[in-house]
Amino acid sequence: MTVLFFDKLRFNLKKPSFTNNDRLIFSKGHASPLFYALWAVAGAIKKSELLTLRKFGSRLEGHPTLAFPFTEAGTGSLGQGLSIGLGMALNAKLDKLSYQTYVLMGDGEMAEGQVWEAMQLASHYKLDNLLAIVDVNRLGQSGETILGHDLEKYAERCRAFGWEVVVVDGHDFREIDKALKTLRQTQGAPKIILARTFKGKYISFLENKDNWHGKSLNDADLEKALKEIGEVDQKLVVELKTPQKFKVASLKFKNYRRPTSIDYKLGEEIATRKAYGDSLVKLGEMNPNVVVLDGDTKNSTYSEFFKNKFPERFFEMFIAEQNMVGAAIGLSRRGKIPFISTFAAFFTRAFDQVRMANYSNANIKFVGSHAGVSIGQDGVSQMGLEDLAMFRSILGSIVLYPSDAISTEKLVQLMAEHFGIVYMRTTRAATPVIYDKKESFVIGGSKVLRQSKKDVATIIAAGITLFEALKAYEELKKKNIFVRVIDLYSVKPVDKKTLLKAAKETERIIVVEDHYAEGGMGSAVLEALEGKFPVEIMAVRKIPKSGTPQELLDYEGISAKSIILRFL
Repeated sequence: MTVLFFDKLRFNLKKPSFTNNDRLIFSKGHASPLFYALWAVAGAIKKSELLTLRKFGSRLEGHPTLAFPFTEAGTGSLGQGLSIGLGMALNAKLDKLSYQTYVLMGDGEMAEGQVWEAMQLASHYKLDNLLAIVDVNRLGQSGETILGHDLEKYAERCRAFGWEVVVVDGHDFREIDKALKTLRQTQGAPKIILARTFKGKYISFLENKDNWHGKSLNDADLEKALKEIGEVDQKLVVELKTPQKFKVASLKFKNYRRPTSIDYKLGEEIATRKAYGDSLVKLGEMNPNVVVLDGDTKNSTYSEFFKNKFPERFFEMFIAEQNMVGAAIGLSRRGKIPFISTFAAFFTRAFDQVRMANYSNANIKFVGSHAGVSIGQDGVSQMGLEDLAMFRSILGSIVLYPSDAISTEKLVQLMAEHFGIVYMRTTRAATPVIYDKKESFVIGGSKVLRQSKKDVATIIAAGITLFEALKAYEELKKKNIFVRVIDLYSVKPVDKKTLLKAAKETERIIVVEDHYAEGGMGSAVLEALEGKFPVEIMAVRKIPKSGTPQELLDYEGISAKSIILRFL
């Protein structure tokens, strides 16, 4: 880090967010004391601030967060930093910028599958502006790592993934300098330095000793250690090299406006997943910062429409959802607006990455298709039934669930305009257009589709179950039973005002959702009504199986037939 930081890194200290600064990510976030010390020697912060490390209110937290202005992304959940770096390297290629992305990793996190997801994709995209450095000190938190100090085995694996590899003595400045210079000239492949190191090097009672992870010395041991290290220049400040200049104007877009509405016809049957693909294209025409990532489902999520129109802004991430989310964090941190899509069920395997995206102040739009039992014959493994609960649990997130093509189009626009984590659930089956293209939608809103002064209950639904509710409404009306029907297209934040009004006026609230009962729309409504009114939740409560969509809706008790039975 000394050689990299003070001889190779190009960074404008006065402008940490400058577009062409080199990026440095500490994937091994527990090395934060080193991270902060480097910036202190560079003159970015006062050295006295280092004494606030890990104290409440300090910018210098136990693992790097955005409270410290030179942190690229929040790290500490191991295995994620290389994916973030990959996203930043993709951004540099896309914008034709010369900055380099460096990622410091630990050998312990090389056991994480996400690392190898990132390595294979970086090789696929030939990211020669990405350099990883692995601190191979052989010691994890509780014992030796899988490969210990077998650097040749590490090198063999990295080469097999298409990376240019150099093995160095991590304590030899000349070797490190030579490696960095050599790799800087390498083109056409990502690069990795495998550095053989020893924890506690040069301190006799610490060097290569186990059980020191995350521990500090007592006063007596500190005094002994400082004597062995020798004299330290406490006043040393080393100026960083400046990044190359570029024309800022070339990266900005002008006259952004909302896209014109797509001409869907009332009653026309269009799947919301297809409307999502249509809407992406319209959005891409208006906003060049929009990029799209997909996990080999583009012909089902319909993100392929965007790929066909803007191939340079589409990134195929293949079947590796954790890396896809990590790369989206990196792209977002460099100013892009990533829309990432796959089947709703598969986002669950990347929940840790979604969680960390929020701590990195990322601006990512998640779209999960094929949600619920209504996908039919594919079976339970493909049915997103936990997705609403998962994304609702992210602090400050937005969760949207459109029912027709018009609402999808309008909500995609809102997603792009809102900064932060947004999730939209789309439906596999084609559903009729029920809204006029002039209809307006807002985050935190809902739509009352049917109501009268005779309403004896309110049925709240979204997506596929909204149409089951509308069918039930028509049948109940024939029996002189009137119900209110609300489209709860914004699941978080929820339209509390409309829900409270309906509860007061109809006294019976029924939520119908194609999702498990825990954490979904029913939970959102319960929270909004604050226990003041009873809520009946019709949700998926049995393990689904293969069958037709209608068979499964009936089996789980969330069909129009099931709703009607509640009143008879």
